[in-house]
Amino acid sequence: MSVRRLAEPQFQPQTFTFNEEFAASAQKWIAKYPEGRQQSAIIPLLMLAQEQNGWVTKAAIESICDMLGMPYIRGLEVATFYTQFQLKPVGTHAHIQVCGTTPCMLRGAGELMDVCRAKIHPEPLQLNEEGTLSWEEVECQGACVNAPMIMIFKDTYEDLTPERLAEIIDAFEAGKGETVPPGPQIERHFSAPAGGFTALGDEAAVLKGTSTGVKASASTKEKASAKAPASVKTKTPSKAAPIKAKAEKPALDDKNRPAGIARPDVVDDLKLISGIGPKNEGLLHELGIFTFAQIAAWKKAERTWVDGYLSFHGRIEREDWVKQAKALAKGGVEEYIRVFGKKPV
Repeated sequence: MSVRRLAEPQFQPQTFTFNEEFAASAQKWIAKYPEGRQQSAIIPLLMLAQEQNGWVTKAAIESICDMLGMPYIRGLEVATFYTQFQLKPVGTHAHIQVCGTTPCMLRGAGELMDVCRAKIHPEPLQLNEEGTLSWEEVECQGACVNAPMIMIFKDTYEDLTPERLAEIIDAFEAGKGETVPPGPQIERHFSAPAGGFTALGDEAAVLKGTSTGVKASASTKEKASAKAPASVKTKTPSKAAPIKAKAEKPALDDKNRPAGIARPDVVDDLKLISGIGPKNEGLLHELGIFTFAQIAAWKKAERTWVDGYLSFHGRIEREDWVKQAKALAKGGVEEYIRVFGKKPV
């Protein structure tokens, strides 16, 4: 295990006190343990401190140790050992924990992390510019059947696509995280099969295999059908999955097409924006897009139009072209490095 240390002194508040609500919860936890064993409440109390403050401070560890009558070093050992405790400031609006264990990774967790790198910070456990968001990769969070998934505070968000995660991040960044329903982000009831209930929809199959050899009667089948939930749908096997129609490109005269300009004497190197190669740069030039400032000014509808025109399937939002373009327009490669912590590729 890597060494985990407390945040630097400049980030540490001088004092910590549980508010009224959390103080009551702390006393309930302490009361769960027999006399002389109250120090066993160290983990739940540290979790309460993290829930109240967002992360575990040195002052919080010492305050909790005082409550439990234990040496500070013991509290420090617990806080630094368990990775569930955040030891430095995290996003004030959301700290996003992306599950990176095998089931989630096989179903796209790597792409979710790319979204976090583009929209929050290139490195985990680092704040975005506003200090509102942060992210990290974590181990299994227990919803493997609904992979890939993330956790924000106490809620999980499952069955994610990169596009849906980008929308969730935007909502939390805007302070509207409560508008995002937790749980599966597709038409799925908790951990039920995607597409609806299919197993044991008919009791006849069960009765046919019993040792008594009793065959299911027509009335039995009717009862089984009556007992089945209204949402149950019987799937008819097909030889081949239906082929989805290819989405048509938006029309060039669409009102949401971003305005173009005549080719200026000095053209920005649009290939510095992640996701734009020589071919796409040429297509943008054909649309009259030649500068970082133009891309930086795109509204949501314009980004959606360009995304559809380039058949990018949400890539413009995932890689946050607008934020990249703003940095490059403001100060070139140096400003890009300052904002993203790396050179444009």
